[in-house]
Amino acid sequence: MTVTRGLEGIVATQSKVSSIIDDQLTYVGYNIDDLAENASFEEVIYLLWQGKLPNQAELAELKQQLIENASIPQQIIDHIKSYPNDKVHPMTALRTAISMLGLFDEEADVMEKEANYRKAIRLQAKIPTVVAAFSRIRKGQDPIAPRQDLNFAANFLYMLSGKEPEAIAVEAIDKALVLHADHELNASTFTARVCVATLSDVYSGITAAIGALKGPLHGGANEAVMKMLTEIGSVEKVDEYVENALANKQKIMGFGHRVYRQGDPRAKHLKKMSKQLTTITGESMWYEMSEKIEALVTSKKDLPPNVDFYSASVYHSLGIDHDLFTPIFAISRTSGWLAHILEQYENNRLIRPRAEYNGPSLQEWVPLERR
Repeated sequence: MTVTRGLEGIVATQSKVSSIIDDQLTYVGYNIDDLAENASFEEVIYLLWQGKLPNQAELAELKQQLIENASIPQQIIDHIKSYPNDKVHPMTALRTAISMLGLFDEEADVMEKEANYRKAIRLQAKIPTVVAAFSRIRKGQDPIAPRQDLNFAANFLYMLSGKEPEAIAVEAIDKALVLHADHELNASTFTARVCVATLSDVYSGITAAIGALKGPLHGGANEAVMKMLTEIGSVEKVDEYVENALANKQKIMGFGHRVYRQGDPRAKHLKKMSKQLTTITGESMWYEMSEKIEALVTSKKDLPPNVDFYSASVYHSLGIDHDLFTPIFAISRTSGWLAHILEQYENNRLIRPRAEYNGPSLQEWVPLERR
């Protein structure tokens, strides 16, 4: 057997959901640049799940289904209130609440294709409601019910703050959701497919994926980027910070990617949005710091920024708590996870790789009294 650490370069399955070829990301063959500039997140959900862009009637139906299923059971809200909220990370809370949602779905263990699609609708609709509810409850505020007249992105921002969001904020979140929706066989998506390949249920697959996304080497990177920017504090201190980090071989979060060589094609869209938002809020320092860090790291290490780098200043500019950055990633990536889960069910085979044993061999049993 040949061992490949991290499964780098290993092709584990075939998929029609998304592709990364020659540093170009596509969803079902559509270039991410076209989708970022033109598509709504609801259109992307439909594309990933159905393999085609929706017409007006199909899009309207999906939007209505998402709205109708956005509310969460009172038992979930009561359960969130029982969390030690001063200690619980939002991703931990989200993982637990999404798992608990399965208890209230009568079709949770029904494996027919139509039932799995209905569960996908429910999960996608409810996950922003869960994130917003947790955010408010830990601040001593009551959760806000979703509205019937707002789109997916606007409803999430409304449930967070209780105020109807401005158009630029809705545009920023919608674009971020589109950009994060899927990314081929990344760690959390692979986790989801491994889980449901055992014919476990959709809720188990999404819960497992959230657990994988929680890690700072995956979804947690954008939160780590904002922590870094806060620690640096000003544009004038960027050079010293980067020089020290490189000299001490410390990882600078938000740079490089396992599957891209010339740069993450999603980063430029969030860079543009970061510049626009930080200017509006009067906090252009966050963009200026980010741009300077990018220039230094790219020139010294030839590492371009990835999607996490500028998403940090975008979310910060929208007044979103830093530890909610990764849950927002999860809200978006649920669409991709569900697409892969539905695809896995369609042509399932148990995912069971091998490991090369490198421990001791031919050991003889020693009775307990002689050890």
